[in-house]
Amino acid sequence: MDSFSSFFDSQSRSSWNYDTLKNFRQISPIVQSHLKRVYLTLCCALIASAFGAYLHILWNIGGYLTTLACFGAIIWLHSIPPYQEQKRFSLLMTSALFEGASVGPLIDLAIQIDPSVLVAAFVGTAFAFACFSGAAMLARRREYLYLGGLLSSGVSMLLWLHFASTIFGGSTSFFMFEIYLGLLVFVGYMVVDTQDIIEKAHLGDLDYVKHALTLFTDFVAVFVRILIIMLKNSAEKDERRRKKKRND
Repeated sequence: MDSFSSFFDSQSRSSWNYDTLKNFRQISPIVQSHLKRVYLTLCCALIASAFGAYLHILWNIGGYLTTLACFGAIIWLHSIPPYQEQKRFSLLMTSALFEGASVGPLIDLAIQIDPSVLVAAFVGTAFAFACFSGAAMLARRREYLYLGGLLSSGVSMLLWLHFASTIFGGSTSFFMFEIYLGLLVFVGYMVVDTQDIIEKAHLGDLDYVKHALTLFTDFVAVFVRILIIMLKNSAEKDERRRKKKRND
């Protein structure tokens, strides 16, 4: 947690001024062009994911099979050499579509409860992604890569917590602790993965499909957790409103 607090402290202390903006000069034109391709590919993946969620709403296809299909497409993508860009891009879109279908039940629930929550969750995720990715670009190169070890420990903790709740059961408060911890971890990954992509690009790794997949995974993980938190808050507000009406 100290590492996370040091990240926010350094951002507030630093320099959101011209000197900070000059840090963009650390990113060469080739890497800047690579980042444009990565983010454009990420936008395409998000569109494919939204289409997958729409297919679930129409035909109720989301579930364990689409989750397995998503993992299968990702594994297949990693097994193909980088020079086969078109095939790897198609597999990325396929995995994004299956991921959207897998998240479809949660999105369908949000639409039934309050569609504005879904929009707010997406806008909030996009805003967080833009802010933290921008912070990673403006920071000195490799400045936050040290957080990778801490975040990996956070992911391990999430896996053990999920395993424990599956075996022994868990309360709502325990579930929400998992959600908030996961949100903190994957927001951190937005920063670390962005800097990692920049550093790899400087070293000659211009695999934009793989890098877009990394950021897509972070985006979806944050979006799902923000949506769950907002749905819980909305449900609690509705419950308080109903209790107030009964008391009146």
